[in-house]
Amino acid sequence: MARRPTLTRIGGPTLLIELAGWRILVDPTFDPPGRTYSFGWGTSSRKTEGPAVPSTDLPPVDVVLLSHDQHADNLDEAGRALLPGAGEVITTVAGARRLKRQGLRRAHGLHAWETAVIPPNDGESSDDGGARASLTVTATPARHGPAWARPIVGSVIGFALSVGDAPETAVWISGDSVLHEGLRDAAARLDVDVAVVHLGGVQFPVTGSARYTMTASSAIELIGSLQPRAVVPVHFDQWTHFREPGESARRVLDEASVAVRDKVVWLERGLPTVV
Repeated sequence: MARRPTLTRIGGPTLLIELAGWRILVDPTFDPPGRTYSFGWGTSSRKTEGPAVPSTDLPPVDVVLLSHDQHADNLDEAGRALLPGAGEVITTVAGARRLKRQGLRRAHGLHAWETAVIPPNDGESSDDGGARASLTVTATPARHGPAWARPIVGSVIGFALSVGDAPETAVWISGDSVLHEGLRDAAARLDVDVAVVHLGGVQFPVTGSARYTMTASSAIELIGSLQPRAVVPVHFDQWTHFREPGESARRVLDEASVAVRDKVVWLERGLPTVV
C-alpha cells in the first residue's frame, strides 16, 4: 500500500494516526497518573503513568475514534474535554447518544459493519501535496469480555480506515476486545495493511478468570488469520488492571512464528513512527 501511516503511541489505547493528510485520534486519555477509576460492578483500576504527549501539544484533530465512552481508560476527563474541538467523533450507538445528551452534537454512532464517509474540506491537501481524499470509517465487531458480561461492560467497536476509493483497509483498530467470532469475521473480511491490536489480558478479582481484552496468545491467532503487513500492539501499560503487561506480551509474541513476530512493531511512546 502506497500510503503508510505515521502512528504516535501516546499511552494506553490512545494513538494519533496521521494518514493521507488526516489526523485521527483514537480513545483519548490525557489525565495525570495516580487516580483510581471505578468501572462499575466492583471493578476498578489505577492509572500509573500519564500520557507521553500532553493534550496541549496535539495538532488539530480531524476525527476522534472512540471505541467506547463508558470506561476511563478509554475516555477520561481530559480526553472528554478534547472532543468538542475535533471535527468528527465516531463511537458506538449508545456512546453517541450519551455524548449528545452531554452536548456533543457531532457524535456519530455506528453499529458493527456500518460505515461513515468523511469528505475533505475544500482545498485540503494530502501528505504528498495532492487533494485530500475522503476518509471511510467502518465499525468492526468487538466484545469487551465474555458474552455474559455485555450488559455490565457495555458495547464496544473497532474501526477499519480506508482512504478515497481504495478497497484495502489502511489501518484497522481492534478496540478493547477478546478474541471471538466477531474478530475472526473481521479478519476474514478485511484486507488490512496495519493492524492496531489492544492487548493486556485484562482481569478483575471480582470476576475471577474472566478476561476482558486479548492476550498475546490470542493476538497470535488473530494475526495469523488477518495477515496484515504490520501489527502495532497498544493498551497494555499504564493501568493496574492489565494481567499481561507489555514485557510479558512481548515475550509471548517474540516466541511466535517468524511469519507473526516479524510483523510486530513496538512503538516507543511519544515518538511519531512511519509504520
